Amino acid sequence: MAAEGKVTGQSQEQFLLLAKAARGAALASLIHQVLEAPGIYVFGELLDMPAVRELADSEFSPVFRLLTIFAYGTYADYLAEAANLPPLTEAQKNKLRHLSVVTLAAKIKVVALFPPSKFSFHWDYLMLVTVTFPQCIPYSVLLEQLQLKNVRQLEDLVIEAVYADVLRGSLDQRNQRLEVDYSIGRDIRREELSTITRTLQEWCQGCEVVLSGIEEQVSRANQHKEQQLALKQQIESEVANLKKTIKVTTAAAAAATSQDPEQHLTELREPAPGTNQRQASKKTSKAKGLRGSAKIWSKSN
Repeated sequence: MAAEGKVTGQSQEQFLLLAKAARGAALASLIHQVLEAPGIYVFGELLDMPAVRELADSEFSPVFRLLTIFAYGTYADYLAEAANLPPLTEAQKNKLRHLSVVTLAAKIKVVALFPPSKFSFHWDYLMLVTVTFPQCIPYSVLLEQLQLKNVRQLEDLVIEAVYADVLRGSLDQRNQRLEVDYSIGRDIRREELSTITRTLQEWCQGCEVVLSGIEEQVSRANQHKEQQLALKQQIESEVANLKKTIKVTTAAAAAATSQDPEQHLTELREPAPGTNQRQASKKTSKAKGLRGSAKIWSKSN
């Protein structure tokens, strides 16, 4: 595809160089060659040339009108004026049909950017979703706009456009539609520049709103982080103070009993030695009592 694009660019430059020196019938013939040349789908530079614009007011005005349709129009536009335009070769028909598919895809394209006002922001994260849907063009619309007889011709045309890198997508034969993921850009009329500028301004305003929302959430997140750090420091300070209080209390109690604080803590944790001996002597006396009663019972028998 890269090599093909390079060859196409070189071919277009060659046609532009030839058009600078051509006039009248020679220029009209050159335009027909451009419209038939494979890989050339942009004609704005050719249309802007003074010599080409002069054709609009000459006997070759139909050729100029045909070039205008290839730059901005569709196959349906050509059919509407076919009686006043030069006939198309098969290669020119297919190229104009390719461009018509691009125009249809651009009209159906939907890009959904969820408004920031509808987001439920969280302290820890911000989620922004941009959803781009594939441009789905029904086969019925394509067959009507491109004036093709059957689905086989339509699918062959689409496959040819994909190989020419005019568009990328897939043929959904089950649902009878073409799903376009990408298509080339077409020439833009001068009167359409204001609409494009307005659209870009609206997009920039939307980006500013999203950016403002992100900055607000970052500020809230930083504030929440500072609060958590302050709370952590407070807890650590209280734990340290509590340890000091316990240590002072223990030292005071040990001093009252004239004992080492560490020894005093050890005694508090461990039972007194005499306690274990008393418990052992009690268990021994109980066992002797049981044995003695057993002997008395056997004598009486």
